Amino acid sequence: IEIHNAVPQGLSSAIFTGDVREAEHFLSPAGSDCGIANVNLGPSGAEIGGAFGGEKETGGGRESGSDAWRSYMRRATNTINYSSELPLAQGITFA
Repeated sequence: IEIHNAVPQGLSSAIFTGDVREAEHFLSPAGSDCGIANVNLGPSGAEIGGAFGGEKETGGGRESGSDAWRSYMRRATNTINYSSELPLAQGITFA
């Protein structure tokens, strides 16, 4: 996580694990510092219902409108995939 958070970008991140404690640590304030953090799901896109926005040098978007007051808080969109399959965002498939 230290290496992960050391980069200047912070849009989306993912971890693949079967360990619930590891997943919870990744999603906690001590874990990923990205705006979107996924568990057992790649960072290829954001689910349509989630707030889309990054942190650090990839920030921008969420905080420009009605979410401006939230810049004083830490917020992340998290998705946990409990299945053994690897779905893509919005059900996209590649043939």
